[in-house]
Amino acid sequence: MPSGLYPPPSEDAPWLNAWNPASWRGKPIKQVPEYPDAARLVSVETRLKTYPPLVFAGEARNLMAGLAQVAEGRAFLLQGGDCAESFAEFHPDNIRDTFRVILQMAVVLAFAGAMPVVKVGRIAGQFAKAPLGRHGDEGRCDAALLSGDNINSIEFRCGRPCT
Repeated sequence: MPSGLYPPPSEDAPWLNAWNPASWRGKPIKQVPEYPDAARLVSVETRLKTYPPLVFAGEARNLMAGLAQVAEGRAFLLQGGDCAESFAEFHPDNIRDTFRVILQMAVVLAFAGAMPVVKVGRIAGQFAKAPLGRHGDEGRCDAALLSGDNINSIEFRCGRPCT
């Protein structure tokens, strides 16, 4: 592991001292759905804990090293992907095509800039979004509704005609 990427816990970085897998629950969150069935939520979280990680430790360390190069001006950062996704469009062909575009862009950027490119894909994780407008001040029918396929249908529905 490269030196300097993972500082040990210290008074200079108190957030490192307090981190644990559930520490996010103590942070202020404005864009999170409410789950009225607490027992069901615990059941789902318990099941998810048994699954393998989406990103492995070695991949995370490689990304940290690449981002360090970006921060030092020795590499470019290229991030690509959708802002919001639909389960209807979640298909291996779409993922392959997104990877292809990102890789093609990286080749051009690396050639033109004569530097390595750190590639980050936003893929298969944007199935839920915050209330419309992200601040709860937009929407239809005088309502702000969490959107996204895994919370509600992709269409905004409030149950009455909009004026």
